[in-house]
Amino acid sequence: MTKKLLPSLLFLILNFAALVLGGLFTGSGVSSEWYQNLDKAPWTPPGWVFGAAWTFIMICFAFYMGKLWTNTAKHKPLVVRLYGIQWILNVAWNPVFFYFQKVDIGLLVIVGLLLSVLLITIKFSRIQKSWTLAVVPYVLWLLIATSLNAYIFFKI
Repeated sequence: MTKKLLPSLLFLILNFAALVLGGLFTGSGVSSEWYQNLDKAPWTPPGWVFGAAWTFIMICFAFYMGKLWTNTAKHKPLVVRLYGIQWILNVAWNPVFFYFQKVDIGLLVIVGLLLSVLLITIKFSRIQKSWTLAVVPYVLWLLIATSLNAYIFFKI
């Protein structure tokens, strides 16, 4: 394994750790009676899409972050802070929404997550150039997820 792939591998581990941790604190999640009885958006995808989407997104984001880590020297502390904020918000949404059933706070968390990913993307777009395209699936998915959360929030 080359030195250039090592940062991407580290971010891949961190990204999937976020998904696992979020999932551990989700409770019964999608299969829960609470979630099943919610008035969900008509554009809510089937359950299997979420796992497939997040897997693809986290792989793309890991390579984006690995490349960013390799391409930046003076911005590494900022990269760590912004990534850390994104990571915490990513982990936090599942338990806030599913376990604690706080749709309103979940909406705040997911909007914060979307803004943090957009901030990373915009802040480093000149350094990352075409690698910025690797974040597009994440942003698009967060827009969809935010709309799903917002729909439920406004229906309650």
